[in-house]
Amino acid sequence: MGEHSSRFSGAMAVIEDGIRDGLHIGAQMYVSQHGNPLVDIAVGDAKPGVAMATDTIMLWLSSCKPITAVAIAKMWQEGLLELDDPVAKHIPEFAAKGKQEITIRHLLTHTGGFRWVDYAFDQDWETIIANICEARPEPRWIFGRTSGYHLHSSWFILAEIIQRMDSPHRTFEQYVTNEIFSPLGMNDCYYALSPQQYNQFGDRMGKLATTGGKPIKAIQFDSPELCMAVVPGGSCRGPIRQLGRFYEMLLSRDKLISPQTIEAITARHRTGLYDLTFQHIVDWGLGFIVNSSQYGEQTVPYGFGPHASPRAFGHGGSQSSAGMADPEYGLVVAVVFNGMPGEKAHNRRIRALLKAIYEDLQLSRPSAAAPGEGAESASTSPQNA
Repeated sequence: MGEHSSRFSGAMAVIEDGIRDGLHIGAQMYVSQHGNPLVDIAVGDAKPGVAMATDTIMLWLSSCKPITAVAIAKMWQEGLLELDDPVAKHIPEFAAKGKQEITIRHLLTHTGGFRWVDYAFDQDWETIIANICEARPEPRWIFGRTSGYHLHSSWFILAEIIQRMDSPHRTFEQYVTNEIFSPLGMNDCYYALSPQQYNQFGDRMGKLATTGGKPIKAIQFDSPELCMAVVPGGSCRGPIRQLGRFYEMLLSRDKLISPQTIEAITARHRTGLYDLTFQHIVDWGLGFIVNSSQYGEQTVPYGFGPHASPRAFGHGGSQSSAGMADPEYGLVVAVVFNGMPGEKAHNRRIRALLKAIYEDLQLSRPSAAAPGEGAESASTSPQNA
């Protein structure tokens, strides 16, 4: 089950209680502090009848959005783009239907106003990009001020910018593999699998085994078609410890991007705005959720629990995964469950797990609060975050 797991008895109890209650049949959890791994464990089953292992390849869903954000930040640091560039500067056809004022910063802060663009995962890349470019902004949306989480649409556009600005003209997946995964040793991470890889990995491939607290045979995320489709905001797969390695990079001196760039993308750029998708106030950096517990620790979706410092940042994946870093403590946590129990049940589960991890490590929340302490709002969340 992994070295030092006894130190995390509280966190282990949350995972095991979830298995007992049918929320999931297995999980991976990775925790490090100041770059030192403290626990790397696999619990339960990866899929019915197959034990979870620490190298099981799991789907991260939207927990991979910060990887795309760091790829954009790397290009910004290299002078290939500016955060306040209109998207249309790099993708001229995106200006159609009144979107000419939308900037890269708007995409990274979910304030661009084109959340619900229809597309199918089996469409070719060019068709998906063309459909998004032809979409109209939502009525009465004020770019940069109206906010609402974009599940996929804006992340396809960010990936298309990366492809067009990359001088070797690599695909998004090739760029991320060469510029982020390989330098960090994230060698088991994939935005899409080839047919050969899909067949070769066999039982190394974990599957989402429950939904709504009930067993399922399979859902679309585990279909061969989706495993082989690149979805920049949600298709990355790998052992969860490798997502932990990504967050360790953001806290360490071993950086792909400069400390100043990391500080910029993990600072609060969107503060106190009500998110129309999450139906809750949530603060954002550039591609990262920043600790928003001041707006309701028990209600904020995909939060970091009661003990995280105001500087904590990260991202969750729909009802199943999370990655985060807390600079106050040098703490990194990455976790994935193979069950989607519903938004409310998952948010209770992840809050309980993160609370237990901090308490297992005898860490407590600093007295300083983030801006806006005390605001209240509703508690519902979207599907497929």
